[in-house]
Amino acid sequence: MNKKSKFNVRDFLFQNKVVFMFLVLCVGATIASKQPLTFVIPELFTRIARNSFIVLSLIIPVIAGMGLNFGIVIGAMAAQVAIFLTTYWGMTGFGGFAATVALSTPIAVFFGFLVGKLFNYMKGNEMIGGLVLGYFAEGLYQLLFLFIFGGVIKMNNPDLMISTGAGVKNTIDLKDTVKYALDTVPMLTIVEVGFYAVILGLVCSAAFKMAKKQEVDWKSVAIKAAAAAVIYGLTFIKPVERFLSADRLLLLSAVELGCLVTVLWQVFQFAKWKVQSSKADEDASPEPFNMHKAIAYGALAAVVYGLTYVPTLYNVLIAVRLPVMTYLCIGGLCCFNNILMKTRLGQNMRTVGQSRTVANAAGINVDKTRIIAMIFSTVLACWGQLIFLQNVGTLSTYGAHTQVGQFAIAALLVGGASVQNATNKQALLGIVLFHTLFIVSPLAGKELFGDPAIGEYFRVFVSYGVIAMSLAMHAWKKAAKPKEETDGERTAEAA
Repeated sequence: MNKKSKFNVRDFLFQNKVVFMFLVLCVGATIASKQPLTFVIPELFTRIARNSFIVLSLIIPVIAGMGLNFGIVIGAMAAQVAIFLTTYWGMTGFGGFAATVALSTPIAVFFGFLVGKLFNYMKGNEMIGGLVLGYFAEGLYQLLFLFIFGGVIKMNNPDLMISTGAGVKNTIDLKDTVKYALDTVPMLTIVEVGFYAVILGLVCSAAFKMAKKQEVDWKSVAIKAAAAAVIYGLTFIKPVERFLSADRLLLLSAVELGCLVTVLWQVFQFAKWKVQSSKADEDASPEPFNMHKAIAYGALAAVVYGLTYVPTLYNVLIAVRLPVMTYLCIGGLCCFNNILMKTRLGQNMRTVGQSRTVANAAGINVDKTRIIAMIFSTVLACWGQLIFLQNVGTLSTYGAHTQVGQFAIAALLVGGASVQNATNKQALLGIVLFHTLFIVSPLAGKELFGDPAIGEYFRVFVSYGVIAMSLAMHAWKKAAKPKEETDGERTAEAA
């Protein structure tokens, strides 16, 4: 028993060696930088909000067997074309941001379709193809922004165009257009829109079932509508309204709300089980309620809440203000990735990723599935770049997209993902570790060597190094797999 336990621990450590290595680097660099957590943690949460969406856009192609999508840079280009046009047209605020999303989406869909079609002609070499394709697209992008905008398509805006009239300026300020357009959506607006969305969804669902002559569970519909109405009604209470009028949420408040929701959810599950038990027959009793698990969750919530009274943690928690709408978008994408994998399309993608031969034998259209996966990734990368730009507040016309693929892929790999497998948890963990190192390494370099540039060189080396290591391991596994299959065949013949 002890041997088995020891082996499992060693195996776990070996499988997550990259994660633990970066964890040690992050802790060491943070200590060496001599920066307080009240500086590091707020900056980290800002970077999480900026970069998470675009890193999460890499997961679908990995599952579909297309590897690390270096072609997401093309989705970033689609975003920048759209944000330049809406800025030129003078669209501002959240409405301008929504218009930018609406304009960039069909462009990204078209680009994703073309990339997917191309990748179908180069199966097994998608990563190098995506890298080269990014350089090719960069040439077309510069042609558009240096010659076509202002040269072929006449544009008259001295704030955006070069003085000669042809070509776009190197830097575009988004301060008066879409800067913080998503980050500053008030929580009150989110709740109101959510209420109407829930009611509309319930009505449409009931109407669809009635049109299909299916039975509608009106009691369930009424309960859900009543719950939504109660939550919406709470917003008319003055203290609640004042709290929700803010566009950002203190991390302290988020932790407190998380602890409260955890406890209430366990109470709700227990009450639901009691009601089902009282109504159920002996032959059809509900699944037993796991009281030990519920108590463990409640105890964990109590411990976390108690830690908020530790002065050091309290000072960190009140220093971080979360852009609620941005984090909801990130959470929504995580849910979308999970839900997609449970659908027929998601299962097809997983089957294609595991074996195209098996997928073909099962009647799955492999080429179509791969194209859809690439469209998803390109569109999500496009939206992720829009989130990044509205948070930064400036558009570096010829440089904002150049390292999107490199940094996003490095962050994904740091979290323990590989060329063959990636999950939401690995992506989010990689973002935390990778960007923590990005924050503290220049400061650590300055403290240790008197030159912050050394830290800059180190983190660039790390980002390239982790990608190179992952690709090398992937090539080694591909080379070793045929040998294992051959050895297996010889063993079977000998037997």
